[in-house]
Amino acid sequence: TLLSVLRTGRPAPVRQQTFANFKGDTITTINSSLPIYSGARLVGAIEVSRDVTLVKTLAERVVDLQAQLLAEGDGSGAARRLSGAGAARYTFDDVVAASQPMLQVVERAKRAAAGSSSVIVGGETGTGKEVIVQSIHSAGPRANRPFIAQNCAALPDTLLEGILFGTAKGAFTGACNRPGLFEVANHGTIFLDEVDAMPLPLQAKLLRVLQEGALRRIGESSERKIDVRVISATSCSPSQAVERGLVRRDLFHRLGVIIIEIPPLRERKDDIPALTQHFLRRYSAQFGVGVRGVSSQVMEVFMHHAWPGNVRELQHAVEAAVQMSQGPLIGIEHLPPHIGQPNGRAWGRSTISGAAVEGGGGSGEEEGAAERHVELVPALQQLEGNMLRFALDSCGGNISAAARQLGIPRQTLQHKLKRHSITSSTT
Repeated sequence: TLLSVLRTGRPAPVRQQTFANFKGDTITTINSSLPIYSGARLVGAIEVSRDVTLVKTLAERVVDLQAQLLAEGDGSGAARRLSGAGAARYTFDDVVAASQPMLQVVERAKRAAAGSSSVIVGGETGTGKEVIVQSIHSAGPRANRPFIAQNCAALPDTLLEGILFGTAKGAFTGACNRPGLFEVANHGTIFLDEVDAMPLPLQAKLLRVLQEGALRRIGESSERKIDVRVISATSCSPSQAVERGLVRRDLFHRLGVIIIEIPPLRERKDDIPALTQHFLRRYSAQFGVGVRGVSSQVMEVFMHHAWPGNVRELQHAVEAAVQMSQGPLIGIEHLPPHIGQPNGRAWGRSTISGAAVEGGGGSGEEEGAAERHVELVPALQQLEGNMLRFALDSCGGNISAAARQLGIPRQTLQHKLKRHSITSSTT
């Protein structure tokens, strides 16, 4: 691609290349090449490469194993009882719902389960979308058929197409005949999580597969018929994903025959007591302790907390508190530090032109004095780091969702996280 850019003077963004290195090993990279101009004169080119060999190998191995496990048995293609790979783990019995909004979600999902129409589930990260999705599959006519899930934000764009639709031998260097996840899920359900992170050109190919009920592996001319129920999920309201240009409108109409929106935990706080007891039972049994409940002060904190990470944040808070507790009740002192803090964060706050920065505190004249002595560049760096941590934490460590929340490209966020030495495990 670098030589091509030097010849044409045109950029070549996000191209996959496969080649053999000096050891004879097959290497796959994703390259972006850009021309360099001095005025109107082309003087050179620059290329940025990312080695995705391991990611590609692991993703393909997962597909191979799923296909192999699903093929084991009588081989007749008749409905078979599945367990482990290719099976849904959750049913509607696993859904904890006490609030009216969540009870309505469950009722709508149960009705959706009876047919085979496409379903799109919207909701913030951590609201429990996959539990609902798997429950729909488990309660439907395809329950004994494969359930295959793929997060569309988990793989580089150029690899995702081959993982979904498969490859044919000779399609590119090192390519072999390999079914994609749609073929692996044939006669069952495929769950496309974070479909709003799928690049628009690939969405167009997905739309054609849904319209035709057939696909072509990469490098193959013949079509293969498939019968798959597609359930997808977005990390925001599906209609918002369309308005923001994250999901093609025509694809949305195909995916969203039935639309289910899961409200954030802050809008269904009647679920908090039931969810708390559910997680208490789970982690008390898991850790072999006798925690039976939470104090009234803890429940008050839970009911007033903003829960930016939704049910997942509550789950982790209870898990941590159960391990910290030494008696039958969880107290305030057993909670993670950020629970109950403004905006779900534990770090202190001072204000610079209305912006929150780590450290400090106070108010009135003391705060004003502190503001006058803050150096701008370090304060802005600290502010940026705090905003990155908050976004990543509120999105449950999901980099794509955090990037959308911040309004920046995923690659930009990854660069900033690296610069601030932030990982999902440190937030």
